[in-house]
Amino acid sequence: MCLHVRMALDSRLDAARSSRTERVVPAVLRVTAGLLWLSNVGWKTPPDFGRSGDGCSGLCRFVAAGADDAVIPPWGWVLENIVSPNLAVFGYLTVVTEFLLAVLLLSGTLTRLAALVGIAQSVAIGLTVANAEGEWYWSYLLMAALHLAVLALAAGRYYGVDFLLRQRAPLPRWLDAST
Repeated sequence: MCLHVRMALDSRLDAARSSRTERVVPAVLRVTAGLLWLSNVGWKTPPDFGRSGDGCSGLCRFVAAGADDAVIPPWGWVLENIVSPNLAVFGYLTVVTEFLLAVLLLSGTLTRLAALVGIAQSVAIGLTVANAEGEWYWSYLLMAALHLAVLALAAGRYYGVDFLLRQRAPLPRWLDAST
């Protein structure tokens, strides 16, 4: 009898540990992605984003490197002919996008939508700088993979605002898919 009770207790403890791990791991991945974007916002400095009379630094330098050493030629053309002449517009768009990614992922709000945007942003950055000197192209593949995991695990449903949103009455279809 004692053996059966012990086995039942062990089984419940294992289930509780597994359940906790299944909730914590997606949340940790989500927060890691959010911190990644938050750390990348700071070096993109408005209003010139690194363009000055002395040359190019910061975001301007990365756009120029992407145009010079394009991963795929059409992307290099886009960087040279569209992004670079409009660097301030694209710079602000980048800062806002990455800041919103940080906020959404850290809070666990609309996490699946944020993960899709994170994948797109990771690919765009990778296409821009993967061939630049000193860059490790795998980092951009890993960024995209991290966001794919956040998307697949619906990581905001664990310790995030998405969990609270899903407690409400039936959600609109777009909101259900985004959380």
